[in-house]
Amino acid sequence: MSAHDTIHQQVTSHPVVLYMKGNPSFPQCGFSANAVRILSACGVDKFFSVNVLEEPEIRQGIKEYASWPTIPQLYVNGEFVGGSDIMTEMFQSGELKTLLETTKG
Repeated sequence: MSAHDTIHQQVTSHPVVLYMKGNPSFPQCGFSANAVRILSACGVDKFFSVNVLEEPEIRQGIKEYASWPTIPQLYVNGEFVGGSDIMTEMFQSGELKTLLETTKG
């Protein structure tokens, strides 16, 4: 399976997916730590995460998949949401919490 196929399978089979450096318990960059904090503040304690530091083909592939050059990357209900900066803006406006509420139930 290609990196693109793997990524597509991951984002479409889990309601919330975060591609990050490290893991939710031990983020390995400030932007990934920020993304985890934001998800937690929105009430999302369990989500599917991929440590791109352990999967170089996914690390490159995810940038191409979303045409987005940086990591972390958040996907909700199979759709690309954005990186740390967009997550921060959406969190501050309340938009991200509203979006994430569509994954529950």
